[in-house]
Amino acid sequence: MRWSDRILGRRLASHEEEGQRVGVLAGIPMLGLDALSSSAYGPEAAMTILLPLGAAGIVSLGPIILTILALLIILYFSYRQTIAAYPNGGGSYTVAKENLGVRPGLLAAAALLLDYVLNVAVGISAGIGALVSALPVLHPHILALCLVTLAFVAFINMRGVKEAGVAFALPTYLFVGTLFAVLIIGIFRTVTSGGHPAAIVLPPALPAATGTVTLWLLLRAFASGCTAMTGVEAVSNGVSAFAKPSSRTLNSRSHGSS
Repeated sequence: MRWSDRILGRRLASHEEEGQRVGVLAGIPMLGLDALSSSAYGPEAAMTILLPLGAAGIVSLGPIILTILALLIILYFSYRQTIAAYPNGGGSYTVAKENLGVRPGLLAAAALLLDYVLNVAVGISAGIGALVSALPVLHPHILALCLVTLAFVAFINMRGVKEAGVAFALPTYLFVGTLFAVLIIGIFRTVTSGGHPAAIVLPPALPAATGTVTLWLLLRAFASGCTAMTGVEAVSNGVSAFAKPSSRTLNSRSHGSS
């Protein structure tokens, strides 16, 4: 076997393409990791903008998150329609090109290209930042860890969509499971303590506000928080990677999970 086949896998004939398509369980880690990682650092990005406001920032964060969630719901129903209309894949480029023309399509494609590059950079750096915060001994190796993670993700994706879905299944479902566990434990402690759970580690006192809430600051926080929606389009783009009937399967699954 050639070294290129060991890295990228063997070449597939056209009639083998159908066997490489994935179902929902493998599709979630394959296309959902983008959106899941974005949701991990989106709220933090909004909070960072509001930190100078002190306690006032906490009050302003709630409405901003609710607005982002409302926008996410709109995107959910929009992409359901897009998946039905473009069963072979319908991202921003395809939809803009067919409905508005070539130039708007190219503009959407350029925006997506920048978005995905920045998303990979921010997602990996945020993940390594969380790892280093738990294991400070790794702090001198932040750059090396980021580069190794980037190389690993690139290698897995070069193997193909099916292999990527299988490789990322365990960390994806582990992340989702631990997230739900944190929410359940938090809600349980809140209910059993009458709405005033005792903190395991006392948080620092909120500083006095050093700035006033302005429309520009709220818009910046909203824009930063919207990074949590990055990757929602990946499913619409990747419809053709799902086993047939792909559009019907995706819509029925998403309707059942909603």
